[in-house]
Amino acid sequence: MADELELLRRADPVPADGPHFGDGPLDHRAEHRLERLLHEDPPRRRLRLLPPLPGRTPRSRLVWGLAATAAVLAVAVNAVLGGPNTPRAVAAPRPLSVRAHSAPVPLKEMVALADAAATGGSPELRKGTHVQSWSLSMSDGKRPVTVPEERVVRWRADATHTEVVVATDPRHPGRPVLTDGGDDPHEVADGHVISRTTYPPMWNDAPPEGTPPHTAARLRAYLTEIARPQVDRGTSPLSTVELFDAVGELLDHWTLGAPESAALVRLFAKAEGLRPAGEVTDRLGRPGHAYVYDTGDVRRMLILDPRTGTVLGVETTFTRDQPQYGVRAGAVMEYSAWMR
Repeated sequence: MADELELLRRADPVPADGPHFGDGPLDHRAEHRLERLLHEDPPRRRLRLLPPLPGRTPRSRLVWGLAATAAVLAVAVNAVLGGPNTPRAVAAPRPLSVRAHSAPVPLKEMVALADAAATGGSPELRKGTHVQSWSLSMSDGKRPVTVPEERVVRWRADATHTEVVVATDPRHPGRPVLTDGGDDPHEVADGHVISRTTYPPMWNDAPPEGTPPHTAARLRAYLTEIARPQVDRGTSPLSTVELFDAVGELLDHWTLGAPESAALVRLFAKAEGLRPAGEVTDRLGRPGHAYVYDTGDVRRMLILDPRTGTVLGVETTFTRDQPQYGVRAGAVMEYSAWMR
């Protein structure tokens, strides 16, 4: 390896006395090469590095050494500037981790806390939502990417409402953000407004637009109507998966008051297979108690406010590899954090 190491030592891409590599601007030739580096097709930049085989001539070792040097430079440029297949936006979030040695709190205790918080009647139920989400965008033949968005829906007294969707990731303020934007994923500036829509007056009594009740029995019927629309709902109780899905729909339309949150905690306390896991800090920095439910290839985690039982967020992660989409076990499929 002596020849290769010597070549790498001599291949200084930025010599100290180079006239065009200081703090000043690049010359025209350098700008042209940088433009090609950033935009040419990936297959033309892909390098295969093979170790020298026995019997190779010095010339073949020289070619390998130069290829290794080029690969080092390509990796360095991608790390700093990012290539067409390496977005500079922040990486996908890791699954929330339960705090070590934290004591799991049974849901029955959370019911008592939520009931106590509801006696004051505050906060009150409000139509509309404020939610930050991270969603994994998957499609055949394309690498999966995580799209972070903040959505604010506000209703007026005349039954009109506005919806604003912004590309932002509060974990890394000011960093570029990936967005689908109805096209292939691409980077936008943090805070980029994806859409701003005003809707005409709307009146609908059916869930989830209709006002949610504040007793557990009636709220269960309300959520059943969300989970099983336009079908024979039967008499079977909501499954835990149906409960999670229906609650997501509910919280994407309403900001619950204390009585509604207390009724919801009662439903979660009776959900089959939902078990306490311990304390977590959600992606907005809020402390919470975590409850997990495993089914099939995914795990759902419910995060409740430790003082009031209010739903802070729901995280869904893969527990098995999804090779058809290039997704590994542990990837966050979706995470929603609701705010007032």
